[in-house]
Amino acid sequence: MRVLIMGLPGAGKTTLASALKPALEAQGYAVAWFNADDIRKKYNDWDFSNVGRVRQAERMREAADAEVCDFVICDFVCPLQSMRYMFDAHFLIWVDTIKEGRFEDTNQLFNPPKQWDVRVDSQDTDLWLPAIQERLVHSYKRRIVQELTRPNIDQ
Repeated sequence: MRVLIMGLPGAGKTTLASALKPALEAQGYAVAWFNADDIRKKYNDWDFSNVGRVRQAERMREAADAEVCDFVICDFVCPLQSMRYMFDAHFLIWVDTIKEGRFEDTNQLFNPPKQWDVRVDSQDTDLWLPAIQERLVHSYKRRIVQELTRPNIDQ
């Protein structure tokens, strides 16, 4: 299940992701986590043009799709709806804790999502983690049931 944790730089995405991964693992789930800065370091690519941002969204999706596990957490700004569409999260967490980040070009570009599964509005990971974890696991289990009960049209 692809989990996108998105929001402005400095909102708390990485802090939340770093707490969510071990919390899910403690429940027995296999979890991978990709941070946007780590992906950029891997490619030695710090391009924040529109083309570079699209490339980053594609890379995050490719990294997520290459994993075989229960949850793949990806935390990155993902400022435009088109980039969120490209990533195609199964579960979206919008970290909406600040009105402006440290980069003016990102502030101007950032388009808040119209839909999300969880909207975090305070930088209090201890407060938000249990609710996020519960909703995420519920969504995951519902998704598995849907896949198991979907008719097989190939037969």
